[in-house]
Amino acid sequence: MGWATRFSVAVCFFAAGILFAPEALLGARSGTGAVTAAKLAHLISFATSWGAALWATFIGGIIMFKNLPRHQFGNLQSKMFPAYFTLISACAAISVAAFAYLHPWKTASAVERYQLGFLLSALGCDLSNLLVFTPMTIEMMKKRHKIERDLSIGEEVGWSKNQEVAKTNPTLAAMNKKFGMIHGLSSLANIMSFGSLAMHSWYLASKLEL
Repeated sequence: MGWATRFSVAVCFFAAGILFAPEALLGARSGTGAVTAAKLAHLISFATSWGAALWATFIGGIIMFKNLPRHQFGNLQSKMFPAYFTLISACAAISVAAFAYLHPWKTASAVERYQLGFLLSALGCDLSNLLVFTPMTIEMMKKRHKIERDLSIGEEVGWSKNQEVAKTNPTLAAMNKKFGMIHGLSSLANIMSFGSLAMHSWYLASKLEL
């Protein structure tokens, strides 16, 4: 586990502490300074997580896949995804902590509790990707790359050669199936996190006065 991952996990534990015992960790909310700082931390962290997820999920990854040789694309993603999930996990944890500080569970309204649930859902999905699905996906990708190099494929753009060779190669077909399952779970967790952030963005928009 790298230092960035350890940092994200530490931030998550801190967020959990604020969620269950905000006054024990941060003291009573006195004055507007602490409240404003919490609001700023929540807004910046949420915006960073939302923007990063939007870019990585719907723009950057698709453009790279359509333009880079597949093995080059995979190797690049194997470096980017741990950093991406570390970033959004830390941001989600800060958002949870700040929101829980601003709206303690005991006094929060039903709407505020639902919003905290959405933020916790995003954090859980991000952590599952950071700690479980991404390492498994990268390991499976490296194994498939080795098989493909032996078959002299993988330097092309797109899936066409892989799918063609897999029809006559049971080993590659089996590896494709395993990779697809793990990658599918990772993608599902990422989409669920993005959806939770989308629900929270609607809540934040309802609070703005423009």
